[in-house]
Amino acid sequence: MAKDDKSKRRSQAWYGGTDKDATIHRAWMLNQGTPPDNFDGRPVIGICNTWSEFTPCNGHLRDLAERVKRGVLEAGGVPFEFPAMSLGENNIRPTAMLFRNLASMDVEESIRANPMDGVVLLCGCDKTTPSLVMGAASCDLPTIVVSGGPMLNGKHRGCDVGSGTAVWKMSEDVRAGKMSLGDFLAAEQSMSRSAGSCMTMGTASTMASMMEAMGLALPQNAATPAVDARRRTLSQFAGRRVVELVRQDIRMSDIVTRRSLENAIRVNAAIGGSTNAILHLIAIAGRLEVSLSSEDWDAFGKGVPTILNLQPSGRYLMEDFYYAGGLPVVMKFLLDRGLLHGGAATVSGATVAEQVSDAENFNPDVIRTGGQPLTESGGIAVLRGNLAPLGAVIKPSAATPELMKHSGPAVVFDDIEDYKARIDDPGLDVSAESVLILRNCGPKGYPGMAEVGNMGLPKKLLRQGVRDMVRISDARMSGTAFGTVVLHAAPEAAAGGPLALVRDGDLISLDVANRRLELHVSDEDLDVRYQEWKAPDHQMQSGYQRLYVNHVLQADRGADLDFLVGRRGAAVPRESH
Repeated sequence: MAKDDKSKRRSQAWYGGTDKDATIHRAWMLNQGTPPDNFDGRPVIGICNTWSEFTPCNGHLRDLAERVKRGVLEAGGVPFEFPAMSLGENNIRPTAMLFRNLASMDVEESIRANPMDGVVLLCGCDKTTPSLVMGAASCDLPTIVVSGGPMLNGKHRGCDVGSGTAVWKMSEDVRAGKMSLGDFLAAEQSMSRSAGSCMTMGTASTMASMMEAMGLALPQNAATPAVDARRRTLSQFAGRRVVELVRQDIRMSDIVTRRSLENAIRVNAAIGGSTNAILHLIAIAGRLEVSLSSEDWDAFGKGVPTILNLQPSGRYLMEDFYYAGGLPVVMKFLLDRGLLHGGAATVSGATVAEQVSDAENFNPDVIRTGGQPLTESGGIAVLRGNLAPLGAVIKPSAATPELMKHSGPAVVFDDIEDYKARIDDPGLDVSAESVLILRNCGPKGYPGMAEVGNMGLPKKLLRQGVRDMVRISDARMSGTAFGTVVLHAAPEAAAGGPLALVRDGDLISLDVANRRLELHVSDEDLDVRYQEWKAPDHQMQSGYQRLYVNHVLQADRGADLDFLVGRRGAAVPRESH
């Protein structure tokens, strides 16, 4: 190993030397009670914290930050905590996804502007993980992700209930007349009984799993419950380890490579991960200048069995997953079948193969390594056809098998407000064979691409016992949701995509096995319709929304802003005093 040269450390451009500028930087830091010898060349570690009381999933990250600091100090580093825009899916309107790219800019510029040699990213709720990783990727310093962890299992009337997933099911039961409103409201206090994020395989748990699968987080980052003492221990270990990454000059680009991204895609298939992961990992890859496309998701996920019996695809919850052995068990299963790159690096210092070699399955019904998988071929299927020339996605493990090949007439909603106004109209011309279409909810259209794709079914069909229908949109769906839902149709309707041209009664065919999504209208008729089409008024209410709509890429490219793609490094800027 090369000798650790403290003088070349990035933080020394601020704190090293005896000139006026270095003296000013050190002197101001001393007003916090920082010992002067902390600036003698020791690794300075930034702790990027998305704690916010408006983001309940991240409400415990202050404690984890303190644990990270302990680890940094133990390893001879100097920790400094700094805030980043916190994106809570629960409260932010119109959608947290609208601000993912803005938060990534906040993180990128905070890292670049401040004297840190490495960074620990404290993530939790859905969009905080990709936004922090995207921002850090553009700077490419030594980096470790620490997720906040999932809540304890929800408990309601003697049964386990999963956050998000239970809401979707119970709300449909209320609309169908199978559950009273009082019972529904009583369940509200049973779902979120500890700190942490959703304990289903929603986007938060999916992205925590992706960080572990890519090697950017320590083992058991994905499933350790937020309130388990071992989450604190993991945070402290991360603080120690990031100091070593700085000393060894191991950067994010050394960890997150094409091979590690392929690993993540296959892990996502095996755990029944959220469709949102495809957007976020493509965006992260774009920041690191690594080639990754929606076709890669289909190619590498296809044929991988979904072995994690977890809601919304299965039965159990994240707490059960952890007790069963966690993500290392899933990764060992894939590795033993030749489906992972065992030599891929991780922030722990071990390879993937070394890291999971001792993984043991303590509950084969939760992690079905030896029994019947939930689906023989999981993953995210990427569909193409004249309705989505740039692709659309569906999560087979959460869909109804009988609807995976289906043709039916379209029932079109022009936006989410139109849907809410008409879906329960007794006069709505809809049947179980219909295909519900929701448009103008994509990146430009909403704007921000909200999680409204899993449209609730018409009340009159629910009361007839219908529990699933084919639904197609340019929107997203919560990772906690389920159903035969086609999402991310690209180009989106607001950008002039074919979804904008669909009319009530048009025949639409879905064929997941053959990856097709077709609108049975002639090219000539579509050309006529396109001539009559007018782009929607985005009604932007802020300067950032205008910037977003003008520069956002389509879903097949991760919905990043076009000018943010790429790795710009963490160069020390000039200063003047």
